[in-house]
Amino acid sequence: MKKFSLLAVLFGLILFLAACGGDDTSSGSDDGGESASKDQLIGVAMPTKSSQRWVDDGNNMVEQLEELGYETDLQYAEDDVDKQIEQIENMIVKGADALVVASIDGTALTNVLEKANEQDIPVIAYDRLIMESEHVTYYATFDNFQVGVLQASYIEETLDLANAEGPFNIELFGGSPDDNNAYFFWDGAMSILQPYIDEGKLVVQSGQTDFEQAATMRWDGNTAKSRMENILSSAYSGGETVDAVLSPYDGISRGVIQALKGVGYGSGDLSLPVISGQDAELASIKSIIAGEQTQTVFKDTRDLAAVAVDMTESVLNDEEAEVNDTETYDNGVKVVPTYLVEPVSVDINNYQEVVMDSGYYSEDELE
Repeated sequence: MKKFSLLAVLFGLILFLAACGGDDTSSGSDDGGESASKDQLIGVAMPTKSSQRWVDDGNNMVEQLEELGYETDLQYAEDDVDKQIEQIENMIVKGADALVVASIDGTALTNVLEKANEQDIPVIAYDRLIMESEHVTYYATFDNFQVGVLQASYIEETLDLANAEGPFNIELFGGSPDDNNAYFFWDGAMSILQPYIDEGKLVVQSGQTDFEQAATMRWDGNTAKSRMENILSSAYSGGETVDAVLSPYDGISRGVIQALKGVGYGSGDLSLPVISGQDAELASIKSIIAGEQTQTVFKDTRDLAAVAVDMTESVLNDEEAEVNDTETYDNGVKVVPTYLVEPVSVDINNYQEVVMDSGYYSEDELE
């Protein structure tokens, strides 16, 4: 009986220790709270890896979602609309519980979003508004009109348009016509620049003053470079010089700079014009430091990812997400509830404080 009692005690002790070990390994947090594993899949569809900002967006999204215990499926379509549709369809087939989509062509996703809706999959439009679909739950973006205002205001202040006599020569570049954001950037910029163009203080020597003339399909830097080369050869062959270039995106800015440097700008007495940009891409921060690109608009993708993640959590928990705009973003079918993140103008004077000190890039990356 004593042997049996001793064995029973030992067996009970073994079970107790095993139970303690099991509690320790199953805990989802250090404080012994509920496990973070949600067994839910979030599909994240990004447009392209050719722009560093989209790489950052995707990585930030995945990191924040996985910290919360979600599984993720991150896909890049390399600016191929059909490929993005196929990727989203595959996410639906895999059983995605929610989709976060930065569209290539905001008007091309109507049918695939119908399929998502049939499976009760909520959709968050990320940075670019998805058009012509009622199946867009929320929209996370930056204040895109303000981006254009910041770009144009920088040109206005640098040329001192309010006080200088002028005239100054400016050339205008727009974004991709299949991206709804491009129109907001343009409208914001022209709200500042158009009065100076109307009074003749700003002169567009090429005569290309409409968005359709200035648009840059797929935001492509080489397309912008070719257009700038054509403008320089046709409108500036008589000795005129370019004083400013409105560029809505860093990749376009770098293409424009290549064209300008190709005809001598940035060397001798021919200085580069004031050139705006957007996204604070690493290559353009280096360009600003080198005295080439003049300005960019910093949009902290970590903040935007956090907004999209919060929206995703809210819809999966049948809760309302925080928004700060319920009037502006009409996709042609509905006004999509939106959260706008504020952009920041960056140049040689504040890039260190705004971009570097925030940890967005490391000093090693600038080398």
